[in-house]
Amino acid sequence: MDIRPILSSLRRHKTAAALIALQIAVTCAIVCNAVFLISERVDNLRSPSGVDEAGLLRVQAVGIGREANPLAMSREDLAAIRAIPGVIEAVAVNQVPLGRSSWNTSVNLSADQQEETLNATMYMGGPELFETLGLTLAAGTWMSPDAFQPYDDEAGFRGIKPSSMVITREFAERAFPGEDAVGRDVYLQDDPIRVVGVVERLVRPREVSGDMGYSMLLPVEVPYTLGGNYLVRTTPERRAEVLDAVVAALNANSSSRIILEQQTFEEIRADFFAQDRTMVWLLVIVCLALLVVTALGIIGLASFWVQQRTRQIGVRRALGATRGQILRYFQVENFLLASVGIALGMLLAFALNQYLMGRYELPRLPLFYLPAGAMVLWLLGQVAVLGPARRAASVPPAIATRSA
Repeated sequence: MDIRPILSSLRRHKTAAALIALQIAVTCAIVCNAVFLISERVDNLRSPSGVDEAGLLRVQAVGIGREANPLAMSREDLAAIRAIPGVIEAVAVNQVPLGRSSWNTSVNLSADQQEETLNATMYMGGPELFETLGLTLAAGTWMSPDAFQPYDDEAGFRGIKPSSMVITREFAERAFPGEDAVGRDVYLQDDPIRVVGVVERLVRPREVSGDMGYSMLLPVEVPYTLGGNYLVRTTPERRAEVLDAVVAALNANSSSRIILEQQTFEEIRADFFAQDRTMVWLLVIVCLALLVVTALGIIGLASFWVQQRTRQIGVRRALGATRGQILRYFQVENFLLASVGIALGMLLAFALNQYLMGRYELPRLPLFYLPAGAMVLWLLGQVAVLGPARRAASVPPAIATRSA
């Protein structure tokens, strides 16, 4: 098809053509970046935690007044919890994966290192911590029972002097790239701590420094008063009854406590990612709204041009133009407009992504989103213009000529 008549017609309607092209460009830029952000959020929602999510329960308790011997009370609580039918293992921990409240510290590879190697979160619990979380060991071994020490409330964090630790694979790859982390030393303070094992994954309670996988497990037996968290592992089908039984056991063991939370890990995960799910739906709505507005703009402009060109269409029909040729005329015209808008939109999409990278530390927009967005907008344009183009092609030549 000769596109010169189409280009000539567009030049006579510069303002309308420019507005549609600009609308397509803005839609292309926003939709490409929005879909990328949606994919990032969805990846977060699907990211594995490294724990037995189907069987893990959390009960958070807080004491009323000062506990005389919190560690002894915690041991009594755990003995009562482990006696419950269906309980695989239980432990008191200082924090919970995806629980938002987080213990973090700088990690160095030497005592005199000035700049931190990474920032990692610290999980502390008794020897049962590994089995309770349901972790997968990637290298080395779990810490021996005699390596565990009780947490000292008076000394606090400075009183923690572990001789060994287990770290995550992400931690190991960052601290010792291309090397075996087992047997290496790291420093949290002045004393070296030997890495004895590496687990596949264990996420942090919340994101710090852009990575959720920098975690370490320290052999420190903590009382329930340090965060108030009891983690209990059971089989998925018994979660409800075990959770009720754990709460009843804690209440029976001490009447001077308040149960703050009783959750499955699925509920913890849902709470943690609530904002991500909201953002996903918001971005989906924005994308759909932009696409609908753009389609309506194309339909409105095409319908207006059909009305304005009624006599021109009639003359072409009288000279032998088929309905298919009239239809293709409007489709090619829309394709050219969309192409100009998409080319401009790709530049805007890249510029918008650069702004988001600098302002919000978002990753770079992968290039394949641009041609994918272009295909969507080309298809949208063709579908949107189809109705007005079919109406133009169906106008009888005699009626079109008399309308002059």
